[in-house]
Amino acid sequence: MTTARPHSDELRAVARHLGRRRFMTATGAAAALAFAVNLPTAGTAAAAELDPRRITEDPFTLGVASGDPLPGSVLLWTRLAPRPYEPGGGLPASRIQVGWEIAHDARFTRVARRGQTTAHPEFGHTVHVDVTGLAPDRVHHYRFRAGRWTSPAGRTRTAPRPGARISELKLAAVSCQAYHDGYYTAYRHLADEDLDVVFHLGDYLYEHAVNAVGGARNFTDRRLPAHFDRETVTLEDYRLRYALYRSDPDLAAAHAAHPFAVTWDDHETENNYAGDTPENDVPPEEFLLRRAAAYRAYWENQPLRGPQRPSGPDMRLYRRLRFGRLARFDVLDTRQYRSDQAYGDGWQTPGPESENPARTMTGEAQERWLLDGWRASDALWNVLPQQVVFARRRNVPGPGFTLSMDAWDGYPASRRRLLDGAEAAGIDNLVVLTGDVHAGYAFDLKKDFDDPSSRTVGTEFAATSVSSGKDGTDKPANWENLMRANPHMRFCNGRRGYLTVTLTTERARADFRTVSAVTTPGAPVTTAASFVTEAGDPGIRPV
Repeated sequence: MTTARPHSDELRAVARHLGRRRFMTATGAAAALAFAVNLPTAGTAAAAELDPRRITEDPFTLGVASGDPLPGSVLLWTRLAPRPYEPGGGLPASRIQVGWEIAHDARFTRVARRGQTTAHPEFGHTVHVDVTGLAPDRVHHYRFRAGRWTSPAGRTRTAPRPGARISELKLAAVSCQAYHDGYYTAYRHLADEDLDVVFHLGDYLYEHAVNAVGGARNFTDRRLPAHFDRETVTLEDYRLRYALYRSDPDLAAAHAAHPFAVTWDDHETENNYAGDTPENDVPPEEFLLRRAAAYRAYWENQPLRGPQRPSGPDMRLYRRLRFGRLARFDVLDTRQYRSDQAYGDGWQTPGPESENPARTMTGEAQERWLLDGWRASDALWNVLPQQVVFARRRNVPGPGFTLSMDAWDGYPASRRRLLDGAEAAGIDNLVVLTGDVHAGYAFDLKKDFDDPSSRTVGTEFAATSVSSGKDGTDKPANWENLMRANPHMRFCNGRRGYLTVTLTTERARADFRTVSAVTTPGAPVTTAASFVTEAGDPGIRPV
């Protein structure tokens, strides 16, 4: 695929972020770096159109997906890539017409809606169709066509009406799927679950190099191209890495089975970045251009609507989903707007820098959006899908403990504002969903973490990784220290897998689903533990 010179809108967005004078006085580096990241043009009409009948290989190698279900709408996604491991996916820089249809039945005999859309080369030949006019709270089946090729069929469902009194909702939470650390066996089992929606809590992609044998997958029957064996920096790098991940059949099966609501953490861009601050010491314009490339590729390759489409290095990812009067989900972005980590990141002794009240995890606008939303909520369950551990988590009991500066422990004032805001809004049933830590955790959220007897104000469930960290173990090396140091931690398990949560009018039940191995395929799934928290009575008890 022919790469285009970065459009001036992308450069202007970076300039706005940095401040125009600072950007323009960076000794020409911005212009040079702009060429390096190969950001696409905005002039989508400029590309020629390719007759889809000329596509000679199956273009639907990366499957289909749906996301962000609303009462009468759902977002459908696919990406045309007959040769997904090649730059451009094996297609010319041409527009391609794609047909779509969504039906009430799996045989597509009762079609609800159908239409045509365009796969633009400027968007990596991805397709985002926001289908409206659907019946609420219904299962639908969908597929795409390009020329003589038909995609695999996907299954999705719409959300109930805002005022609907539904009795049950079952969701799953997943995170952290390093391709090079193992197989996506958890996703194969997830595809067989009966779910309303899946929340992906970050690290969908890892920027790290993947060698020819797929790292821990250790392929014996094929080799990956050399361009995967480097860190992702350019837009083409990120697009290729999404193609590698999405070519996994187990991940494709999970996307085809359920609608996803996604949010990112750090690895979709770069490890442990914080707002405008990169992990490594690089010029700010270089990192922001990398961030623009990463955000663009993220939007292209996820089932996200038009309002989430980024502008340069900025992307409004936090948003709200509602399922009748039973549950509301405020999906957070704790990476893009946060203050830089205190004390150089990592596990550190807390002090004045980390405890500075001005520090923020969410940024002022997102925090205000969340607290205002809680004040207006009439949902029974208010659920917060987000990225990093919310509860306090000391590494050892007694004095001399450290805390993770990358988690909410590095931003305690920000956490306090949210807990105080939830209390002021009368939020009785707060459930936080978390990713990032490659372990399954269950926490009671305390009014005062220094006082184990203080009131419990909510519940946190952390989903373990799908593959990151390789096989793992039931009791990680730090298990005993964590459990002793944190009396509000009720569960810790280091196996791979996913979390399911069933919400009813009486209780929330969490099931920690784990697999015994990911470095070899095909492991069975088991339930490591189950917990419930009763409506109106925060606190976790085992089932």
